[in-house]
Amino acid sequence: MSECITASPAAVAKTDAAPSSALTTLFAVATGAVVANIYYVQPLVGTIAPDIGLPAQVASLLVTLTQLGYAAGLLLLVPLGDLLENRKLIARMVGASAIALGLAAIAWNGTSFLAASLLIGVSSAAVQIMVPMIASLTPDAIRGRVVGNVMAGLLLGILLARPMASFVAWLAGWRAVFGISAAGIALLAVLLRLKLPRVTPKLDHHYGELIVSMLGLYRTEPMLRRRAAYQTCAFAAFTLYWTAAPLLLLHEFHYTQFGIAIFALVGAAGAAAAPIAGRLADAGYGRPGTATALALIALSFLISGYGAAIHSVVLLAGAGVLLDFGVQANNLFGQRAIYALAPERRARLNGAYMTAFFLGGAAGSAVASDLLIRGGWTLVAIVGGVLPLLALTYFGINEVRRAAARHHG
Repeated sequence: MSECITASPAAVAKTDAAPSSALTTLFAVATGAVVANIYYVQPLVGTIAPDIGLPAQVASLLVTLTQLGYAAGLLLLVPLGDLLENRKLIARMVGASAIALGLAAIAWNGTSFLAASLLIGVSSAAVQIMVPMIASLTPDAIRGRVVGNVMAGLLLGILLARPMASFVAWLAGWRAVFGISAAGIALLAVLLRLKLPRVTPKLDHHYGELIVSMLGLYRTEPMLRRRAAYQTCAFAAFTLYWTAAPLLLLHEFHYTQFGIAIFALVGAAGAAAAPIAGRLADAGYGRPGTATALALIALSFLISGYGAAIHSVVLLAGAGVLLDFGVQANNLFGQRAIYALAPERRARLNGAYMTAFFLGGAAGSAVASDLLIRGGWTLVAIVGGVLPLLALTYFGINEVRRAAARHHG
């Protein structure tokens, strides 16, 4: 039987009792399993595209449509987390994700697969209702740690999705990747419906008002604007790298899907950033942590450019670990900051934040294959390195303004 909690997110956030370790684990596993669906296609672009008739120049659309679908789900569905009972909403979205994965497994041409990709993205936005939900169930003093533990599961899902997809495709073909996931996610939907606590927000807004109010948060919350800008640049770099890297390994290093799986597995080490960043954020080190994370992302592309030039897979893989570490840490610092703004609007704040940077991710994946064709990995590394430097420059400007305001105040 599931625990029943009927309260607004604001009220739940004031509880002194931390979520049980079993519930935290369930959230971590569920978010990781669902978010993985967005990333299965990344290492398989070079295999799926010719099989369904997509030319090489537009192959990265397989990734882009999933990212755009996820952004659409964040914009249109995540705000419902502040309006509807969370457990039922999450279970239904996860169930829809299972259906979309099944459609991808039987896709017969490019159009059908791209449509399934869009639906996978939209329904997988359920994870961004789960994360604010666990935050609302957690006392302020340990929120960063608990959210960091859940984010570690989510990030492991992101980082393990690529090697798992490559390995399964190597054994049984790319369709098996989506078929197996469809079955597992269907079972997860049932488990979530039975085990998640019942959280019913006490808002009287209409759906349209929620969407408008979510978009309006960018006008009223400067912290949201800043954090979204930093992570948009960081995530565009992330998807650029992980969409282009499997293509590079496939065509220049002549890797099989098994080899790509091993390469992608190395990147899973970046998941260690989430618990570390959560504790640093709780201790008040969010700003220096952000600067460090963005600098690490820029450094990762410098290393990757040199690694590609000397044909070193070791340096390319090390750059991937550094990139993942920086991106995940920066995201955790951002989430910790925006969750502190307004507990009763946590789902909308999270939706606004995630929508912005997944649009950045869609842009990064959209240009990946074209950049690789036009300028090789050198061009990919230049563009990828510029993105975090832009964010770091904006961060520096904001810090100077903050220091000046404090001085004059």
